Amino acid sequence: MYVHEFEAKALLAEAGVPVPKGRVAASPEEARRLAAEVPGERWVVKAQVHSGGRGKAGGVLLCDSPEAVGEAAEKLLGTRLVTNQTGAAGLPIHRIFIEEVRPIAAEYYLCALIDRTRARVTLIASASGGADIEEVAHEAPEKIITVEVHPAAGLQSYHLRTLGYGIGLEGNALRQFSDMTRALYSLAVEKDLLQVEINPLAMDGEGNLMALDAKIVVDDNALALHPDLAALRDVAQEDPTEAKARDLDLSYVTLDGSIGCMVNGAGLAMATLDVIKLHGGQPANFLDVGGGITRERVAAAFRLILSEPRVKAILVNIFGGIVRCDLIAEGVIEAARETGAGLPIVVRLEGTNAQEGRDLLAQSGLALIPAATLDEAAIKAVEVAQ
Repeated sequence: MYVHEFEAKALLAEAGVPVPKGRVAASPEEARRLAAEVPGERWVVKAQVHSGGRGKAGGVLLCDSPEAVGEAAEKLLGTRLVTNQTGAAGLPIHRIFIEEVRPIAAEYYLCALIDRTRARVTLIASASGGADIEEVAHEAPEKIITVEVHPAAGLQSYHLRTLGYGIGLEGNALRQFSDMTRALYSLAVEKDLLQVEINPLAMDGEGNLMALDAKIVVDDNALALHPDLAALRDVAQEDPTEAKARDLDLSYVTLDGSIGCMVNGAGLAMATLDVIKLHGGQPANFLDVGGGITRERVAAAFRLILSEPRVKAILVNIFGGIVRCDLIAEGVIEAARETGAGLPIVVRLEGTNAQEGRDLLAQSGLALIPAATLDEAAIKAVEVAQ
């Protein structure tokens, strides 16, 4: 789960990381009023969306008066911001963040993230802050300094020295950087965060460090342990179908194709997508309905798939291990009748009570297309989708 910049900075400030003073506004009138509460004679107005690249997309504006802050709010609020990370539809802007403008002498990058392959927190720093860190890693990998923190030993002083010296810091700046890195690491561990990123980590003319921008990604699996973080979820920033699936406890990811997929098991779902593409088709979604699938969940999954207008066919691929295929067949029949699905539906059932399930489908009177293998199912789905 992502949080907005102003929420990320509030978490950083609580952990002891210096951040600029700022206020959040949801209307131009509120923006003009709150600008007076933010120090300085210039302000930066930032669109609050769950995406990077906001500056290049026109989502970050500099203002020289409270009136200009209100005009910037009028320009941004109620629109959708399209960045290189959002896709063509963009994301809605419901709030803006008004911050003081700070002098910048140098910009750095600092991040704590979970390295899944190593099963530990990894700290990353670079002297090339303010830029796309992926581009820096590609074009100048020597500028990326990385250390791994063993979960048993925890963060050590030599980690901090490796990072700090690696990006050219010393003296008071190094001490500040070490304190911030400790705070970042502690926040990531205590709050079960997948990523905490500061970019840029800026140094002002007096040698003080401050987080000018921040990004935090929370582990969805840990939200039950952190109701304060769960309360920060902004459904408006999520894909509508994915948000519905999440509320139904279904694993769903929207894709760009025309073949809707309903599969039980993440591995089987990935294989199904691969085989569809192998035979020239394009999947419209990833959908894992799980091992404890019921008729009700099948119907809910069908409704999700049918809510996507680009879907031209549906492929149901179920392996009955824990779940019985006859129950799945009943759910498919019920869902098809209930939703009035006029789309061709290819069904492949295998495993426990598979034959009983196939018999139910054949006797349903519905125009369901049976398939014996995954290859056959994918080929048929591609054909009917075209």
